[in-house]
Amino acid sequence: MMVHEKDSLAESASKADATPAAAWITRFDAPMKGAAGGPLAGLRFAAKDNIDAAGVATTAACPAFERTALQHAHVVARLLDAGASLLGKTNLDQFACGLNGTRSPYGAVPNSFDARYVSGGSSSGSAYVVATGEVDFALGTDTAGSGRVPAGLNNIVGLKPSKGLVSTRGVVPAAQSVDCVSIFAPTVALAVRVLQAAMGFDAADAFSRKLRLQRQPFPARFSFGVPSALAFFGDALAEEAFDEAIGRLESLGGERVSIDYAPLAEAASLLYDSALVAERYAAVREFFDAHEDDVIEPVRGILASGRKYSAADLFDAQLRLQEIAQRVAPMWHTIDVLLVPTAPRHCTIDEMRADPVARNRELGAYTNFVNLLDYAALSVPSSIRPDGLPFGITLIAPCGSDLQLAELGQRFHHATGLTLGATGRPMPPPVALPLSADTVRVAVVGAHLSGMPLNGQLRERGARLLLETETAPDYRLYALAGTVPPKPGMLRVAPGAGAAIKLEVWEMPAAHYGSFVALIPAPLGIGTLTLADGSSVQGFVCEPLALEGAEDITQHGGWRRYIASRQAPAG
Repeated sequence: MMVHEKDSLAESASKADATPAAAWITRFDAPMKGAAGGPLAGLRFAAKDNIDAAGVATTAACPAFERTALQHAHVVARLLDAGASLLGKTNLDQFACGLNGTRSPYGAVPNSFDARYVSGGSSSGSAYVVATGEVDFALGTDTAGSGRVPAGLNNIVGLKPSKGLVSTRGVVPAAQSVDCVSIFAPTVALAVRVLQAAMGFDAADAFSRKLRLQRQPFPARFSFGVPSALAFFGDALAEEAFDEAIGRLESLGGERVSIDYAPLAEAASLLYDSALVAERYAAVREFFDAHEDDVIEPVRGILASGRKYSAADLFDAQLRLQEIAQRVAPMWHTIDVLLVPTAPRHCTIDEMRADPVARNRELGAYTNFVNLLDYAALSVPSSIRPDGLPFGITLIAPCGSDLQLAELGQRFHHATGLTLGATGRPMPPPVALPLSADTVRVAVVGAHLSGMPLNGQLRERGARLLLETETAPDYRLYALAGTVPPKPGMLRVAPGAGAAIKLEVWEMPAAHYGSFVALIPAPLGIGTLTLADGSSVQGFVCEPLALEGAEDITQHGGWRRYIASRQAPAG
């Protein structure tokens, strides 16, 4: 048994909605509890209602299609095993056919910032419940952009994995050869945590793949492609927001490269305007042929259009797609990552209902080609426009680049200074992501910090700054006596006896780590530090015997503030 529920925030948002009775989450009477002690223990999630959860209905937003799942989808089972608890199922564009969130008999899901506007789809409910803080993360699906567009329109992260990285067994297919299970989260770090638990080869899924992820981050100086001609369909604020995003990516070390978007747009058009659409019809053919009148428009028309193509037409479309893939492959010789607007405009619910096909096509202007060409993608928030609506960008790179995109996406997201979703909550500190085994992460707290006297020892070994964060609140910091240049010593103490200390986490090639450690003079050394997020990293520690005559400077919260206090003019 499940009950429809809306919290006070959602009730407020629905006042301007043309269908105030719309539901975006169907909560279970009691959550499906995850395993105790797993890596996702304590987290709550929701699943798009085309993803099976054992013992409850899967509708794909079509009441006539409703059936009770006999077992969990593979991805749901993995997340429960990892400790997360499933709270309920979320509304969607029927049969995951749409990018706007209005194509559901259960009602249109409003935008979390302004209920007059669309939420984006088809994973509309999943994005809404993450943006409003009703769950910690949610599962969506992505065939043509359904795991990215709602993220961009609601100020959250949408991680679209490489095809086959996360099993789609137990998911009602849309176009099975290109379907992906996607992840919505308030931060990139959480999306990656979920991805690590969700991914894994599934021999029972015909499209699952054993993928080797790239674990080297993009270089400190990287190139990013931007389409030479961009359409924003009259939304000047979106165009301005994208220009701002380009500048931010340049400030992070990126060099803009103009690319020809025409072949990517040509690939995108094949998804609906060629025989490839027959795969959408084939996915639900048995049900659709018996219950066509139970499917709403324009979903009915899209599915029905798949009947008119022959097998020869399909082979022609597949050949055309492969030819496009060959044409665009050289693009990756000149760029590391492709940057596009997640959605080029905002659209009201009324505008969408007035012209659903044209408005929906606009929302997918920069999404449809990604799965067809076997790319990974990550949508991250970029800004809040002057009209109060969110704007997001999408980073795209070849299959297997998921973690590389996450590392860059996290840096971009944290550089925005945005709050989380529609909650107003501040962004937590960035997290060191699981990157290359050929590199070593090391935390520095004193003379090796950026701009400090010994920072060159890191840079000359090819190290790069990953993030600025702080320790868990279990350390004390001391200014050591007689060191040149001046150096601090950090000591772990009993819980409650210390404080959080500011530090930087750097990453260097493992081949150079030994020579770096050899430069560290006693009484300093390298040990394991616990960071504010609970993760661990190698970092500078100090022997307790060395603290004789040292000044306790813990109250400054870090070496940089201590140095600044010494340099401040008296009086």
